Amino acid sequence: MTTSVSANAAAKEVFDLLRDDLLAIEEEFQRDAVSGVEVITEIGEYLREGGGKRIRPALLLLAAKLCGYEGRGAVRLGSVVEIVHTATLVHDDIIDEALTRRGRPSANTKWGNSKCVLAGDWLYMQAFKVALEEQNFRVLDLLIGLTQQMVEGELMQMERLGRIISQSEHLDLIYRKTACLFSVSMKLGAVLGRASDGDEDRLGEYGRNLGLAFQIVDDVLDLTASEDVLGKPVASDLREGKVTMAVIHALDRCTPAQRKLIETVLDERCFSSVSHRDVLAILECYGSVDYAMAFANEHAEQARRALSHFPDGEIKRALLWIPDFVVGRDK
Repeated sequence: MTTSVSANAAAKEVFDLLRDDLLAIEEEFQRDAVSGVEVITEIGEYLREGGGKRIRPALLLLAAKLCGYEGRGAVRLGSVVEIVHTATLVHDDIIDEALTRRGRPSANTKWGNSKCVLAGDWLYMQAFKVALEEQNFRVLDLLIGLTQQMVEGELMQMERLGRIISQSEHLDLIYRKTACLFSVSMKLGAVLGRASDGDEDRLGEYGRNLGLAFQIVDDVLDLTASEDVLGKPVASDLREGKVTMAVIHALDRCTPAQRKLIETVLDERCFSSVSHRDVLAILECYGSVDYAMAFANEHAEQARRALSHFPDGEIKRALLWIPDFVVGRDK
């Protein structure tokens, strides 16, 4: 998060707006992650305690409030989207063979891949079970579409590991893996508030653009932040064979020799023959990090524009501030 006084004040305002509901979501998540099988409960609680920004349930709460909804369903579905998000992280860490997550050992390093795959599956199904309590087919339709998009995105990414992809392919991937959940979180809030189809679409568009900005910034931080700040090894994406926006930008402009250096990292899946500093120097040469951040800022602005139709007030003001938090954060 940016350290400016205005940003800190805005963050406090958003938290004050949502404090009781976010605490209720945390309690709901804790209850929802309890299974008759002890190891599932242990893994679920470990993941919940790992924290995170809880930005997705916060978006759902704000969208519901913007549409005039004040019932219990927003807390229930806030827990659902956070459980879905948590399940995807479990599976991602297994696929990526990650050792850490948010500065702690990843669940798969503590319990092993087999148990974590099944715990992730259980969390997905539990999310749908809780969502069923709303007795709303539109809610289920959104969650089913979301899950399919996320699984497709993960499979598409696996097929592209080690390959150089285009910017449009990359944007499709990050929509499926990240922005789709932001968009659906907003749409679920709109559904609870019985918003018109037009307003649901506008809020979904806000979430889509915010999610794209979020992931682009995440990818930049993966390249440029320190391990202490990130809570995981730097340049994990390149080590895993993934090219992200700044790297794609540089690859489209660099010399054959520079391209070969980046291809070597993707092939070796480590910084052995080529250093992290070497890659950063190539990105610096073409202003690629600045390009990616400008792209993130443009999507943040598109998110804000999607709200122009809605009446002014403290909820809209909070939603207008969140894109600043997303592009200004340092982890």
